[in-house]
Amino acid sequence: MLRAECRSETALGLAAKSILANGGLVDDELVNAMVVKRLTRSECRSGFILDGYPRTVPQAVFLSEFIRQQGLPEPKVIHLDVPIPVLVLRLSSRRHCPSCGRIYNLLYQRPVREGSCDSDGQPLIQRNDDAEDVVRQRLEGYHTLCGPLIEYYRGPDYHRIDGQCEPEKISEQIKSIIRAHSNPPRKMRRSAPVILPYRTPSTETT
Repeated sequence: MLRAECRSETALGLAAKSILANGGLVDDELVNAMVVKRLTRSECRSGFILDGYPRTVPQAVFLSEFIRQQGLPEPKVIHLDVPIPVLVLRLSSRRHCPSCGRIYNLLYQRPVREGSCDSDGQPLIQRNDDAEDVVRQRLEGYHTLCGPLIEYYRGPDYHRIDGQCEPEKISEQIKSIIRAHSNPPRKMRRSAPVILPYRTPSTETT
């Protein structure tokens, strides 16, 4: 949502663009406004998945009020837990095609021809917010703002997944959690939202 707003150069996107480029974390008010704008679209009426939001307790409180106003059940939370060194390596290895938007990873999903997109041959680029120093700044910001979020959501609707497992195994675990919550009682017209918090370093006690 952040990148889409930035690409469209909306008022919200322009406000977020410079912050993201420098590795900063966009403030709660701005992010909340983007989320509400997106979730009030017609395709979200039957439920939705949030990836990376909320990232702070105030955002979570805001989301809870929004969900209550929309008449949705409490969200199911999936926590993908990954150590800091692995996060830095993964994110700084991402490459992006500026033409078609396809994403590669120099560790796991390399292009056939080094430095070029398989789809259109365009030179691949590294996003500013995927540079190693910027990634480290983002993780430092996480420790300050996001640490309490896991404790806020701990409970029967919280699910921790080891983010170092094979992608297929992670995918199956997520699907299993979503399937378990995708058939609400008949009186409930909409499925519970699913939240995947920001990928967090495994430095916390579990």
